[in-house]
Amino acid sequence: MRITVKAVPRSSKAGLEENSPGHFKARLTSPPEKGKANAELVELLARHFGVKKSRVAIVSGSKSRDKTVEIA
Repeated sequence: MRITVKAVPRSSKAGLEENSPGHFKARLTSPPEKGKANAELVELLARHFGVKKSRVAIVSGSKSRDKTVEIA
């Protein structure tokens, strides 16, 4: 399944909300440096969908706030 995610790094509280089917907004506490925010995003999505972190991959937008994520 592919979803689109708008990442908001350096938020005061982490969380995930679904704006519409397949479109999410992820609030991340990590800063967007050295892949920390992307790692937190993968962990957050894996927990939300009940899969292992290895089943979640950022397909495009790894250096952007708007990302396409593949969940196997």
